[in-house]
Amino acid sequence: MYVIPDIPKTSEKACMNKKNATIYDISKKLNVSVATVSRALNDHPRISQATKDLVKKTAKEMNYKQNNLAKALKSGETKNVGIIVPYINTNFFSSVIRGIEEELSPHGYHVIICQSHEDVTIEKRHLNTLLNAQVDGIFMSVSKTTIDTEHIQNILSSTNTPIIFFDRKKDISGISTVTIDDFRGGYMATEHLINEGYRNICHFSGDLNLEIYENRLKGYKQALMDHNLSIKEENIITTGSSIDEGIDAVKKLWDKKSVPDAIFSSSDFAALGACQELKKRKIKIPQEVAVIGFSNEPFTQFMELPISSVDQTPLTMGKMAGQVFIENVKENGSGVSIEKKVVLAPQLYIRKSSKRR
Repeated sequence: MYVIPDIPKTSEKACMNKKNATIYDISKKLNVSVATVSRALNDHPRISQATKDLVKKTAKEMNYKQNNLAKALKSGETKNVGIIVPYINTNFFSSVIRGIEEELSPHGYHVIICQSHEDVTIEKRHLNTLLNAQVDGIFMSVSKTTIDTEHIQNILSSTNTPIIFFDRKKDISGISTVTIDDFRGGYMATEHLINEGYRNICHFSGDLNLEIYENRLKGYKQALMDHNLSIKEENIITTGSSIDEGIDAVKKLWDKKSVPDAIFSSSDFAALGACQELKKRKIKIPQEVAVIGFSNEPFTQFMELPISSVDQTPLTMGKMAGQVFIENVKENGSGVSIEKKVVLAPQLYIRKSSKRR
């Protein structure tokens, strides 16, 4: 005969610890109303601090987990925001993300980070994913292949989800932007080289599909014109933002014997590539050719020959983007939404690579 063994009795407390408690369990334990528990957990101003502390302490002891989905459905907020960047493995974009997170975290927001890899198809997919996740807002730096912006405009016309562009933007009505004055940055870099005595200045322009590179090019040209120097089209080389492309750009210049006495690159990485190739060719920097970059990546100041660069203040940019979002949320609560255009001032850091005097 098979005898069923005695099963040890499990205490009510042990059972409670095995599953998440509900606000009804907390209400019963403290002998207060369910409404009081709910308000205390959500920091309602009408509930005393002593009651809030007691309810939260009890909730923790009873393994209570708030149902975030139910809370989001009730409040209309998920407290999640999305961030789309081309790549996260650069100091610039990682610093912007840090700035956004530091600004929003005290307000209870969490960030979801996506990389477009400079591919508009991936960018579209990430936007749909974030919308399906019902994020409260999207921060975005567009990819260099984002020419048609219909996928972004559709979001504005079909949802209430705010979009904030930072650094790389498109001019779309209804979207706030946080950028630096790229024209001013390009002008400052070029004028610095002119003030150091350089006259045949080459520019590595970056991808001109992106407004930031177009504006840096415009700043370069304006500085030349303001100092009565001619603009030579052979001195404007379209490059990407990589070391290899900086190397290739220098090779192109020397192959066609259009040898400059200074290089202003719209990318620190292309500037680094230029320095490597110049060094390989036994060309002295800055005595024979000066080099200045853009972005002020950390490596620029720690090299044997530190590279001058224009700083984009990425941490400040991220914090400002976060502030614009918070203001947007508050304004929407009043039935008002104001499009903001924030333009930050660039900073020029002069180092050995461009300092002749």
